[in-house]
Order: sequence, then structure tokens, then C-alpha cells
Amino acid sequence: MNLVVATMLTLGASSAAFAGKPAPGLLTPKNHTLILIDHQPQMAFATRSMDIAELRNNVTGLAKSAKVFKVPTILTTVAEKSFSGPIFPELQAVFPDQKPIDRTTMNTWEDDRVTDAVKKLGRKKLVIAALWTEVCGVMPVMSAINEGYDVYFVVDASGGVSTPAHEYAVQRMVQAGAHPITWIQYLLEMQRDWARGESYNDVMSVVKEHAGGYGLGVIYAKEMFGAKEGK
Repeated sequence: MNLVVATMLTLGASSAAFAGKPAPGLLTPKNHTLILIDHQPQMAFATRSMDIAELRNNVTGLAKSAKVFKVPTILTTVAEKSFSGPIFPELQAVFPDQKPIDRTTMNTWEDDRVTDAVKKLGRKKLVIAALWTEVCGVMPVMSAINEGYDVYFVVDASGGVSTPAHEYAVQRMVQAGAHPITWIQYLLEMQRDWARGESYNDVMSVVKEHAGGYGLGVIYAKEMFGAKEGK
């Protein structure tokens, strides 16, 4: 047998026998809770760190990603009736039967209904997106970290009143131990393996609807070549 071929076969066997384990810091559908905070009109009106249409698209993509993988999701608003307005309609449509927890406190973590729900679910990782980053994002993230939770903050499904407000708030959270992620990163981290056929079609639906150029590329490849990721 050719030495090169023999070596390749040996390496292939070794890879199969000694495949690495995923890092414990990676998110899975069963190790975290998603919390969506204050995605409401009055909060969006003053958001300047990103385009509002993009923000609405991203947080909806995030919510649909969680729904595909049956991740428990907590919706919460602040002063819905008196000031901030209802949760984005497209976000409510993802969870039509779930009534958001409406608060008076800016820090979601100081509302017992929210923390009771988190504790009841029993998951030690939290994924959070919020308006505004520098207020309703920073406070619950730092509070949860202080109580021993491992927190991931979705930077492109959140926004601040200015770019510096958003960016320095993210820095502050990172310094406290939070992990910044994006919504597409979240979706693909859940899927992890294209051979997972039970979620493949739903993931591709979210990608095609909300993932911009990536989604357009998926549509193009499918229509032109019948392409499909994975086997």
C-alpha cells in the first residue's frame, strides 16, 4: 500500500476514534434560557447604535432560532401601558400565546417573576438581548453573573441610544464575565451539525428569511444547483 494512502487511512481512523468533545462554553438547546428584554417602540425610537429595521429583523431571527430548538424563552417589557408600548408585533407572533412580563424596574433581575421563572427552569446559562444595552442590558447581565449564571449577550439583537453607549456597555459586560455573541452565531451553534435533519429545514427557513446575504446565498444555491449543506 502506498505510504501516503496508508497514512491518510490511519489518520482517518484516528479522527473517528478520537473525535474531540465540544467545549462546555458552547450553547446547546438544553443548557440555557433566552431572555428578551424591552423590545418595544418607545425604546426603539431612541436606539441609534444600529438601524431599527435591522434590529427588528435580528431579534425576530433570534426568537425564531430559540423556537426551532425549543429553548425556553422569557419575554419581558417595561411600562408597556404607560410609556413604552407593546412588544414588537413580529416578536410576539413568534410566541403568540405568551404574555410578556411587564415590569416597573429597569433591572429585569429585580423582578421576582423573572428570576422565579429562571430558577424554575434550572438552567445556569442565560442568553440575553435588550433595549437599551447600557441600561436594561447591563443591569440584568451583571446581576445574573453575580449570582453565578453564565451569561451570553446578543449584541446585534440589542441596541443603545448611541454607538458608544452600546459598545462601552458591551465592554462593561465582557469585563464582568459575559460572552458577546450574534444571533446567527446563536442559531448555528444550536444546529452544530448539518446532519441533524430534524431541525435542518426549520434552520434554513430562519436563515432564508432573516440572514441577509447568507440567506440569499442559500436560496440561490438551492434553486440553481439543488445544493444542500451537509449530506
